[in-house]
Amino acid sequence: MRTKFVRPEIGSGGDGHTFPGAAYPFGLVQPSPDTGREGYRYCAGYRYEDDRILGFSQTHLSGTGCGDLGDVRIMPFAGEPSPGVSSAFRKETQTCAPGYYAVTLDDCDVRVEATAAAHTAVYRFTGAGSKAMRLLLDCQWGIGGKVLAKTILSSDVRAQGRRIVSGTNVRKHWVERRYSFVIECNRDFEEPITLEPLSPDEKAPRMVLQFVAGDEPLVIKIGYSLVDEDGARRNMDAECPGFDFDAVRAAADVEWERQLARMDAEGTDDEKTNFYSALYRLLIQPANIADVDGRYRGADGEVHVAPGGRYYSTLSLWDTFRAAHPLHTLISSEMGDDFVETMLEHQKAAGFLPIWTLMGRDNQCMIGTHSVPVIVDWFLKTEAISRPTAPGGADAASRHARDRAFWEAAFAAIKDSLTNLHKGRILEDWPALDKYGYYPNDIVTSESVSRLLECCYDDWCAARMAERLGFADDAAFFLKRSRNWRNVVDPETHFVRGRDTKGNWTTPFNPLALGRNAGTGSDFTEGNAWQWTWHVLHEPEALIEAVGGKDVAGERLCRLFTLEADESETGTCDDVTGLMGQYCHGNEPSHHVIYLLRYADRTARQAELVRDVFEKFYVNRPDGLCGNDDCGQMSAWYLFSAMGFYPMNPASGEYVLGAPQLPKVVMRVTRDEGRETSCGVKTFTVIAKNLSAENKYVKSVTLNGVPLEGFTIRHEDILNGGELVFEMKS
Repeated sequence: MRTKFVRPEIGSGGDGHTFPGAAYPFGLVQPSPDTGREGYRYCAGYRYEDDRILGFSQTHLSGTGCGDLGDVRIMPFAGEPSPGVSSAFRKETQTCAPGYYAVTLDDCDVRVEATAAAHTAVYRFTGAGSKAMRLLLDCQWGIGGKVLAKTILSSDVRAQGRRIVSGTNVRKHWVERRYSFVIECNRDFEEPITLEPLSPDEKAPRMVLQFVAGDEPLVIKIGYSLVDEDGARRNMDAECPGFDFDAVRAAADVEWERQLARMDAEGTDDEKTNFYSALYRLLIQPANIADVDGRYRGADGEVHVAPGGRYYSTLSLWDTFRAAHPLHTLISSEMGDDFVETMLEHQKAAGFLPIWTLMGRDNQCMIGTHSVPVIVDWFLKTEAISRPTAPGGADAASRHARDRAFWEAAFAAIKDSLTNLHKGRILEDWPALDKYGYYPNDIVTSESVSRLLECCYDDWCAARMAERLGFADDAAFFLKRSRNWRNVVDPETHFVRGRDTKGNWTTPFNPLALGRNAGTGSDFTEGNAWQWTWHVLHEPEALIEAVGGKDVAGERLCRLFTLEADESETGTCDDVTGLMGQYCHGNEPSHHVIYLLRYADRTARQAELVRDVFEKFYVNRPDGLCGNDDCGQMSAWYLFSAMGFYPMNPASGEYVLGAPQLPKVVMRVTRDEGRETSCGVKTFTVIAKNLSAENKYVKSVTLNGVPLEGFTIRHEDILNGGELVFEMKS
């Protein structure tokens, strides 16, 4: 069983921002304990270092740098009713597993167990207090927001009889969203006690449910929907028709095992724990926010029906386009059409393609339009498997290959999002970009260089799709604009550097100074010039030449990993973590840089650095992640790098070789929506012969027995199945 190697609490300490509670693959709910709710430390509502639980809420974000969700807090307690009830707990009583969480609350001697289906959280309470238990139901609760009282904009919550409470809240923090729930209990409760609000601004109730005595454990199930209460009830009835907690837990375990079976790893137990825990974190999100009948609430706040019955959100695209989505394309390709359709439906509702979506709404918290590389990558890779010359012939196509009109419409959405200004779009200025060839920092006063570099990559992806579709003029326009990164490479310092409308370089210039986000006045996003200079994913050879050629660039790249600086030189930024010199593994713009070393002929140094990252920044303990997991991107880097290759340019159709870290990994690559057909599921096996602590360098590589020329493999090589063998040496 692969599930036995998953340790959900990895990342719940330190900067990982993960949660230890129950989750269902790509599910809408994640019942989990909250030990805090405010500030950067509590983006997921929990810190492993804490020793008191404040309650259990039903929705959580995994590994983000901003906090939200934490809907509908429940908490068993003893003593007088109070909105501030909490309990001490001991870590040795805590059990964390895929789809299951349990802990003993010392203050009321209650054993709390939680499990999850896709839209439904289920709890079981046992112990001395279970025969006549009190339960706090806090509908005002939520993670994030400095003033809790003002986050709920409206609320309608009511008891229905003696076993059901249902309601609908509208909450505004990272996004404004509406959610509905139905709570059903297996035991009657007395007339609810409504507590006095803590502030006149509060809109949602806190109530205490006093349950009648009974011999059986108290079981509570909570159905959830972003559409309405009827949807929450239908979701719950479809997934959990009774009160069989163990059956729901078993179903979650079966589904997790099925999902984890997409990859197999060999190694020590510690290595397998790191591997399968990373795969688990990847598969928590994106979340399918559509109800069981396919209805969802879109970016316009209206109710729609998803074309394929599924609609995905929690799209942390600034992070996940780099490796998480490319890995989904390989091992979860049955979801690719849904991802693309979700993004196109979002564009119809919002006017532009998604930037960073949460519960169907766009928070636009990051830069770039990185739904573009996800769409283009899927278009190019599915085209490769649906050509008549591909193994399996024309029958290998899934619904993505239905007609050219679909992809022309997709490109039209891309072109519109990358060239036209839209109401509500806050972070791009296409007229300035087209006039100057860069973002002048006296017009775009924050993140000007980082925004340009991210836009260049989106433009390159758009150019590839236009070229493949035969739109020559569009291809030429986007290709030209994708090369604008050259306009911010300072030929004197060989760093990327901000410029104003007159072409003047930012002065004074400190390449170590860290920028943060919009409104901070820096040319860089969550990083500095040392880190962002290498952010040209689509033209690595040209970048190497622009910063001085292989020798100069190679030395500069190697120095990146050793250059130390203190806060007096750099300043601070919460997201800049996992530092080796100025290389920042805890934040995504650095994730490809180790693989860029190949283009500078620094192969041995690359192997050393991959090993260093594994040993320092992916450790089997609660604080074992060096930075926010960011919806699976940190985990995807680990999974690819464990196999010895990485999608440095995700939409290129190529993977750059590195140095494998496990003796054997088998990846089940899916085609034709994952079904077993003549072109269905194949295995791609990676073997690292003679791998050891000393033998971390690559001596030779063969693909299906043939020596590999160069340092890349193609997407088709993996899809066709086979064996990639690394011969390792000291």
